[in-house]
Amino acid sequence: MKSILLLTAALTAAVQALAQTASPAASPRAAADQIATKKGPLTVQPITHGSVVFTWSGKTIYVDPYGGAEAYTGLAAPDVVLITDIHGDHLDPKTLAGLSVGKALLVVPKAVADQLPAEHKAHVRVLNNGQRLDTLGMSVSAVPMYNLPDDADARHPKGRGNGYVLNLGGKNVYLSGDTEDIAEMRALKGIDVAFVCMNLPYTMDVQQAAQGVLAFKPGIVYPYHYRGQNGLSDVDGFKKSVNSANKKIDVRLRNWYPAAK
Repeated sequence: MKSILLLTAALTAAVQALAQTASPAASPRAAADQIATKKGPLTVQPITHGSVVFTWSGKTIYVDPYGGAEAYTGLAAPDVVLITDIHGDHLDPKTLAGLSVGKALLVVPKAVADQLPAEHKAHVRVLNNGQRLDTLGMSVSAVPMYNLPDDADARHPKGRGNGYVLNLGGKNVYLSGDTEDIAEMRALKGIDVAFVCMNLPYTMDVQQAAQGVLAFKPGIVYPYHYRGQNGLSDVDGFKKSVNSANKKIDVRLRNWYPAAK
């Protein structure tokens, strides 16, 4: 009898260990951050590239969902989805199809609305540069994002895509989208948290991004969207450039490309 009990205990322990090994807790996502607001914490969950999930005041916001629905396993379904541009690393119909977005409001520029699958059309709110939407206790402002020079050959012409500024419990959160170091970014005021891209040849290089950030002085900045044609951009160099000129800016480096480790 004692031998049977010992064998049973050993099998139980083995099953528990196997279950722990297979647990979703082993997700490759970077750890989430929390930022205090007047209406509770803002949780920032990096996903990949230009994709991030915010949780705030009982609401969940997906930004540029991309890279496969499995990257969002274990996260709440979105109340709001923000999409910045038409390119596949921002507007990703395959990822959208695998997510529970049926009740979400999709906030997008017109160029994105024109390309969304038909099943999403009823939930779309189009914002153009300079427009603002107040919904679910937050505000969403669409701001310009574009390449320089702004000409017919630009990968991201002015007016097609949106950057966004969200106000969440008194905190202003800027999402650059695909932009260069444009005057509209430099002129931003009162930004508490910024997500700034830096990948050539599509957006801007590390020094352009650093100089832009030094101009508008966010309290916290996350370099994101930093994979380009030649691999991953030098985010450590970005942090050094920013903090050598302004130590008050909190540059937070997170791994947006866990598979690239």
